[in-house]
Amino acid sequence: MKPYRDMSDEEWQMVAPLLPELRPRSELRGRPLANTRAVLNGVLWVMYSGASWSTLPRKYPSYQTCHRRFKAWHESGVLLRVMTQLFGPAGDSLYGLMTSRMRVPAEVPVATAEALEPMRAIATARSPQDDASVRHAA
Repeated sequence: MKPYRDMSDEEWQMVAPLLPELRPRSELRGRPLANTRAVLNGVLWVMYSGASWSTLPRKYPSYQTCHRRFKAWHESGVLLRVMTQLFGPAGDSLYGLMTSRMRVPAEVPVATAEALEPMRAIATARSPQDDASVRHAA
């Protein structure tokens, strides 16, 4: 396994147009956003390392910020487009691996939870008992 490295300038130029935070906003209000490139590098570090969010190195924005953006990008489909742009077909596998680690909220309909099961199977190295405890934990 290659050691993780942050995105190069060329890679950043490829994915920057995909990120909604970098689009012009008519009104800038509230707290300034954390550096989007640093946040994306933090998200990629967690995806690549398989570590928990709370172990994110200090060189990245807070793990809460990175996780919040990860969830927003995941829900809007931006993260999948970024992964595909950066890694081609391997990006789909890495994306599937990360989404397989996500908790399924209790209020998610059973059909949606069942639809997520194939993604869980892609990268799971856990025993069936571990998977059952994840499904029923809420």
